[in-house]
Amino acid sequence: MITKTAMITICGRPNVGKSTLTNALVGEKIAIVSPKPQTTRTRILAVASRGDTQFVFADTPGFHRARTKLGNYMDDVVRQSVADVDAAVLMAEPVPSVGDPEKKLIARIKENGVPALLAVNKVDALEDKAALLPVIAAYNAVFDFAAIVPISAQTGEGVEELLAELDKFAQPGPALFPEDVISDQPEKQICAEIVREKLLLCLDKEVPHGTAVVVTRFAERDDGSDIIDLDVTIYCEKASHKGIIIGKHGAMLKKIGELARRDIEAFMGTKVFLQTWVKVKENWRDSDALLRNFGFTNE
Repeated sequence: MITKTAMITICGRPNVGKSTLTNALVGEKIAIVSPKPQTTRTRILAVASRGDTQFVFADTPGFHRARTKLGNYMDDVVRQSVADVDAAVLMAEPVPSVGDPEKKLIARIKENGVPALLAVNKVDALEDKAALLPVIAAYNAVFDFAAIVPISAQTGEGVEELLAELDKFAQPGPALFPEDVISDQPEKQICAEIVREKLLLCLDKEVPHGTAVVVTRFAERDDGSDIIDLDVTIYCEKASHKGIIIGKHGAMLKKIGELARRDIEAFMGTKVFLQTWVKVKENWRDSDALLRNFGFTNE
């Protein structure tokens, strides 16, 4: 029975492993992951119940210098997410200096008076764990962290230790979500994000960052087959990008669709009939109206 809860924000620079950690903490793939920065665009709440504690983790976009209105929205999400939580986890790589993005995030954590833990990620890549000592010293010099935990979000090393430290900040109270809920994201939104993940994985350079994915149909067939019909529209910013996404004779779009369908079926636990379309919306990342239509709004 849940008797206490902890609201935890996970923040850090792009591509530091926030979404990988979120998925590791929950034990399910909630947040999409790719080697490219700025994969996460909005705040995703992931829920994990351990013993008598329910953890609610906010996976946030990577903190970066905004160049579009979408970028401004993403930075606003980070700013709002480090307020009104029980604790924050700042993720950093095992580098023995505190970078500018980390300094700015620490300043926001200080402004909000939020206790914070440092998770030094990617320690599985270190040949000698003694290399962590100057990293810890550098961060201790700029902020009094409640705990510093070396982890590997990829392998799971240190994740349970991090949870044990976060449990100290849990507050007495009933569960915030039913115990079988693992995210605040609707199923169709997670499906859209899985398609966008495959765009990031399959496409190069700026093309995937200029895409948005919208589910236009999400319906279970009533013939007893349990098949889900999923219609998805991929929006891009240029006609030339549309051609790249579709590929020669439709090969790239077919590849993206097959990879996405495989993951969506694993997530949904049933067969999925996925259809995809590609449309051009020029400069949508700087259009207030289109950002609202695509769900990027702080209202």
